Amino acid sequence: MRAGMEEQRQRIARQFVEAVPHAMALGMRLEAVGEGWAELSMPYDARFVGEPATGVIHGGAVFALMDTCSGAAVLNLTGAKVVSTATLDLRIDYMRPATPGQRIRARAECHHLTRTVAFIRATATDDDAARPVATATGAFTVERAK
Repeated sequence: MRAGMEEQRQRIARQFVEAVPHAMALGMRLEAVGEGWAELSMPYDARFVGEPATGVIHGGAVFALMDTCSGAAVLNLTGAKVVSTATLDLRIDYMRPATPGQRIRARAECHHLTRTVAFIRATATDDDAARPVATATGAFTVERAK
């Protein structure tokens, strides 16, 4: 039973990421998923550099990764039977530039759920996982199966 649930979570999150055109354009991939949480990553790509002199990825790409990761986490609230979600609010604090050339990873987790809104916390890191690139808090709609 547990393996079946894990496969279902993987399928839900993968389908969600693959259905979002900008997620595919940014090269996002699902790394791991569980009950109300998800981890996605995005490779370094010179096309998304925000500051050519330093080679640092633009904050908008980091934002997109954290937003998509958060949506995948909300969709994996299996007990809530969430079938759809949309971002209501997402606040990101950029802590430092991501290191040029390194993959960026995001982990989002739902920490509170109401009937219609899921609240998340997320963190983005590069290879120096002890020092976040960005942190986020947000609210996402929850549409449940009928």
